[in-house]
Amino acid sequence: KMNKPENASKRSTKSIRRFKLPEFSCPLSYSSVIAWYTDFINLLSRAINSTGPESSSLLARYYYLRGLAYLMQEKFQEALLDFQNLYKTDCDIFPKELVKKVIGAMPPDQRKHASRKSELKRLISIMLEKEGDVIASDEHVKTFQLPKTHMHKEDFMKRIQESGIVKDVDTILRLFDALTIVKSENNKLNYRDMTLDQCSTTKVVSRSVFYLSAETGHLKQIDPETFKDFYNFWKESENEAQEINLPLEVIEHLDKNESVYKLSSSVKTNYGVGKIALTQKRLFLLLEGRPDYVEIAKFRDIRELENISVMFFPLRIPALKIKTTLKEPFVGNLKNERDLWQLIVKEMWAGKTMADKHKDPQYIQHALTNVLLMDAVVGCMQSPRAIYAASKLAYFDQMKNMVVPKTTSETLKHKINPSAGQTNPQAVNALLYTPGPAVHQEEDENTKPRLWCALSEGKVVLFNAATWSIQQHCIQVGNSKLNCMLGVEFSQIWVGSQDSCIYIINTRSMSCNKQLTEHCTDVTDMVLEDQGSKLSQKQVHSCSLDGRVICWDVNTLEIKTDFQLPNCHKLTAIKLHNSTLWCCVGDALLEVKKNGQLLRKVTLENPKGSHAYFSCFLIFPEKNQLVATCGDKGEVCIWDMKDLSKPLQKVQLQDCRSISCMILVKNQLWIGGKGSDKVRGKIYVVDIFKYCVEKELVAHVDMVRALCCTEDRYVLSGAGREDGKIAIWKVE
Repeated sequence: KMNKPENASKRSTKSIRRFKLPEFSCPLSYSSVIAWYTDFINLLSRAINSTGPESSSLLARYYYLRGLAYLMQEKFQEALLDFQNLYKTDCDIFPKELVKKVIGAMPPDQRKHASRKSELKRLISIMLEKEGDVIASDEHVKTFQLPKTHMHKEDFMKRIQESGIVKDVDTILRLFDALTIVKSENNKLNYRDMTLDQCSTTKVVSRSVFYLSAETGHLKQIDPETFKDFYNFWKESENEAQEINLPLEVIEHLDKNESVYKLSSSVKTNYGVGKIALTQKRLFLLLEGRPDYVEIAKFRDIRELENISVMFFPLRIPALKIKTTLKEPFVGNLKNERDLWQLIVKEMWAGKTMADKHKDPQYIQHALTNVLLMDAVVGCMQSPRAIYAASKLAYFDQMKNMVVPKTTSETLKHKINPSAGQTNPQAVNALLYTPGPAVHQEEDENTKPRLWCALSEGKVVLFNAATWSIQQHCIQVGNSKLNCMLGVEFSQIWVGSQDSCIYIINTRSMSCNKQLTEHCTDVTDMVLEDQGSKLSQKQVHSCSLDGRVICWDVNTLEIKTDFQLPNCHKLTAIKLHNSTLWCCVGDALLEVKKNGQLLRKVTLENPKGSHAYFSCFLIFPEKNQLVATCGDKGEVCIWDMKDLSKPLQKVQLQDCRSISCMILVKNQLWIGGKGSDKVRGKIYVVDIFKYCVEKELVAHVDMVRALCCTEDRYVLSGAGREDGKIAIWKVE
């Protein structure tokens, strides 16, 4: 359903177009229905041919209808070509799910043939791409309109996000800086000597307006014309990239999901005369006059970029020299395009370098977005300082020299982003791995191992843990921060929320249709009690910040026991051991019976007489040991369960400011927190037998908030909102 534009009621009847359907013949038969669709397609084709590009919205409706008609005739390739045209006319009505189904239903030989057509290769590759690599699209169709007034930073950010160009806030802020760098050479007004009212009423000559405010200092604005020029150039470049027709010989050299995003003008190079093409993986030369392909370099193989001049008497022609490890240097006489191409290649090279260092393939897509924004900035500015302005978007080129410690690089396997497509990263507050059913079943999405990620604002994101691709972008459970998750049965995931509710997700329907609302404050932890007997019923113990502990019957969801810890205002975690519950209440660890009766209490005195604060704890049953972390001291304390009067061992974590989570994997403690140097998230790996730190891992720019293990093979760490990513680590 399309959202109705605000000014729809004001439109004149002239904007309404009528399309007359072919007559139906009676009686209806199979042959007459087929003939009707043929007539329908012919009428639509005439309408398309008689409609100019200025009526793109109307054209889109014709293409959409003709695509549906082709589907009824099982002409899949023709239907896909019409749906592909919606990208150029009105992508808001692009039937993504329908196109996916059509591609999936095509016979293999037809799909292979369609994939070889340059105009369909990109469409098919995008539709077949892993869900995790595709940015989640908005569920709501927005009617985007170009702005008519000058924009401050916040308004500009909103407009860019609504336009669909880019959502990431940091990237938009860099774009704002780029577009406000250049003052028109014709603008001679001295805004510094004018009042705020004078600035706002003066007829502005410059594209980007600067003025001085007594309250806020030096502010910037972008005028509607600059925004319009930028937006139009971006859309034109997008359409041009989709219309690039590559020869079959060239397509065969490219990877499955590889596409050309930018072409240079025809230039002379030492590899021949042709156009330089940029994909997300490489540069290559499209030779002029013949359908041939010469690879210039993959971004990972580039070793040096150099701006040079080539003598062509009496001129010196600006050229770009690219050195690689595999072949002779490439030299292209790019003339006035040289500086832009140098900027573009450097950013893609740096993006690939960062992606390899940090094991994060999303850096490549981010670098490509930066490159396309640079191109649009230069294209819309037409100013001597346009290249300098575009350089403000070269994020990875500025970050490429960041050092990743050797131990981190060797242990880190991959990174994934549960906040992909969001305007800002969100903190990963809890992680849960579910291995799939133990009994072999026919393979489908429900039988694969999964990773569940609990974020802020009630969002749960689901990954396929075999491919690390996103399986479900957002399962909504309330609107508050999510604190903990528990796999109760194969068909149920319980989620504890800051809003005091426990939400139960049905893993088959991927929806939440049950809630437990008996807690009154934040639900902070849950633990499953499963005695393993067919006769015994599963139970879940949940706790809330105010010290209340509830035992639930999993089948009936009825409360079996319910108790309140006295004088407790910070119950953050519970564990089940030998039929008793252990509770972390901040300055103490309590062992209680299932009715709440206190059995033992563990505290640790500081030198000044106060009690140390326990941030997290666990029980190591094989050694009958209790392990707890003192977050404010960066210390791990280990007790023998038979003697809890004082710790058996203490392990000091170097450069540790706080600790937030801990898990036991094989014979190692993995401890997540924050390092003392700025806000870098750190993971400490402690040998539980030698009582020493084996590794310090640094891969997040914010505190490590969640840890989980996948069958003792990998450890996954989730970070705070300044990072928002999940790192996947190899377990030795």
